[in-house]
Amino acid sequence: MNRTEKKFLENIRRQALVAHGDAVLLAVSGGPDSMALLHLFAAVAPVLRCRLGVAHCNFTLRGEASDGDEAFVRDSCAALGLDCHARRFDTASVSAARKKSVEETARLLRYEFFDELCHEAGFTRIATGHHSGDNAETVLFNLFRGAAAAGLRGIRSKHGKIIRPLLPFSRREIIAYLEEKKIGWRSDYTNEGDDYDRNFIRNRVIPVIEERFAHKFAPSMQRISEQAGELEAFIELHISRLLEANPGLDLAGGKLHVGAMRQLSMFERKEILKRALKLQGLPVESQVLSRIVGLLESQAGRSVQVGSGVEVARQDGFLRFRRSGDPSNRR
Repeated sequence: MNRTEKKFLENIRRQALVAHGDAVLLAVSGGPDSMALLHLFAAVAPVLRCRLGVAHCNFTLRGEASDGDEAFVRDSCAALGLDCHARRFDTASVSAARKKSVEETARLLRYEFFDELCHEAGFTRIATGHHSGDNAETVLFNLFRGAAAAGLRGIRSKHGKIIRPLLPFSRREIIAYLEEKKIGWRSDYTNEGDDYDRNFIRNRVIPVIEERFAHKFAPSMQRISEQAGELEAFIELHISRLLEANPGLDLAGGKLHVGAMRQLSMFERKEILKRALKLQGLPVESQVLSRIVGLLESQAGRSVQVGSGVEVARQDGFLRFRRSGDPSNRR
């Protein structure tokens, strides 16, 4: 086991990403990141005592190149003695039918397929090849979209069944490992264009930053991401305790006691309102949050629209979620 494989194994153990007896489904596209994931797992699986399987999605978006990727992954799995579960998708047609972008459609199809394999073949973990550069890209993407502090969390190393054991690794480390082990990979020319925002960030923005701050950018973004995750966990615990201690803050009933809310900090008020909006199935937007908070200082009877056919009204000492124009129909 070489140095990279030892680091990979140590990261899995440190974060408890895989337990003995787990069945791990590896998402392998044929690109360098997923090929490194495939061979690293093949190297450490005997130590972890886990079962491996591979999933490959052929989105049929690049003609012969897509078919070549599928054949390459199948051959790589056969050489390692691993089962390869491959599926073809008419992604363009599904994208049009669902009225979603091709990129979003591919992501949804991918995880629907993975979930199906977990159910049918008993996989308990889904491993993807996201690395530190992908995390930095995600943090910047969220930042440019105007995401809140939680968006700085970036990519989680573990989220439900999904694990990302390559997050501590840079693209440079991954390529070095592949070259050392003489492992081939496939290139996707669509990643070279700048049509998608993520590609623009990856190909144009990050290289300029790394040129100026060599070897500092990705590690710094990784630290920020980890700290944002820790902060999010703390906030979640704090708000949960706050709600348990105050029966006047009834999220399920869609009513929040004005006096209790006014005792809280602005940050706590907005965090509680975010949860209330989500429970009502409504989007969380900063302007909407500010308008609801404004009701705490307004006169009784005032209301604000918070979604299609839904408003929050100040009534009887509470902020109440209800259908617009119907004070008797409380949500």
